[in-house]
Amino acid sequence: MFFRNARSVVDLNNNCKTVILSHHTRGTNIHARLQVRNSFHNSRRNAKRPGLNPDPLEHIHIESGPLQGRKLVKPLLFTVGVTSASLLSCVIWEYENLRAHASSLIRRPGTWLNAQQKKLLAQFKPEPGPIRKWWNSLRDSEKVFYPILAANILVFGAWRLRALQPFMVKYFCSNPSGGAICLPMVLSTFSHYSALHLAANMYVLYSFMPAAIASLGKEQFTAMYLSAGVISSFASFLYKVAVNQPGLSLGASGAIMAVLSYVCVQYPDTRLSIIFLPMYTFAAGTAIKVIMSVDLAGVVLGWKFFDHAAHLGGALFGIAWCQWGSSHVWGNRDKFLQYYHDFRRNDTGR
Repeated sequence: MFFRNARSVVDLNNNCKTVILSHHTRGTNIHARLQVRNSFHNSRRNAKRPGLNPDPLEHIHIESGPLQGRKLVKPLLFTVGVTSASLLSCVIWEYENLRAHASSLIRRPGTWLNAQQKKLLAQFKPEPGPIRKWWNSLRDSEKVFYPILAANILVFGAWRLRALQPFMVKYFCSNPSGGAICLPMVLSTFSHYSALHLAANMYVLYSFMPAAIASLGKEQFTAMYLSAGVISSFASFLYKVAVNQPGLSLGASGAIMAVLSYVCVQYPDTRLSIIFLPMYTFAAGTAIKVIMSVDLAGVVLGWKFFDHAAHLGGALFGIAWCQWGSSHVWGNRDKFLQYYHDFRRNDTGR
């Protein structure tokens, strides 16, 4: 089975309450992408109860300015640029992987004598270290997941350093009214202040990646994931400007919602269940409809606990990629591949 269990874990009123979707055998967490309003202490992820511990972000200045529609032009161009760069980079990555694989096949010994010579030479080569052995033993989905996990853990560690927190708030929190607008749209998708938030998001990503990569391949999946992150940030910007609701957002949930919606639409008949009530099952197609309905209600009713607009934007992008993007965007990469092939051949002479 491609699928593992799916779990949704969200912070509600600064306390953790769990909504869980699961398969019969394992569970994953789908954590809401958090929205932090200007009153940062009221809705911040993983906030402490008053009187228990000092709030490390209490005295940090949060940039805020007027929300104007004309300020969306630059984020829109940035979103198009990042999406295009992600797609083209991953197309090149796929080309280089295929080229390396073809080269290895050409160099493969064609006779018994050559094979024996290769075995003899291999005896004198140093054995790969434990890290390389571990890396070579990983599946394709894990080779994509662990670099993403490492980036998120690195950013999470930076949040622990008090001296870096003003920098983190400025560049690793998406804020349409802040001084830095574009770069945080990408960096915020790798940013988690709460350990539970990080663990939940990485767990659901790890659980759904095998199904997505089996369908898309690791290169196309990476392009979709990075594009979904910046597109979900822009969806959040659109909503905040439309309702004049400034605030900060961070977390990978927008991109993860794209992965979740893609898998649920691609394999709608997969049976899911509530982890504590395994006797009740429902289709994955039904699950994504319910999740998106909750986020749509949050957008329409103006709920401020989470960044529902970012969730909805990521989910819609995942569905669009499943229905249209994979075949009409990624499927029409031949012209660029031919251009890159000619460029590489002229540059290297091969």
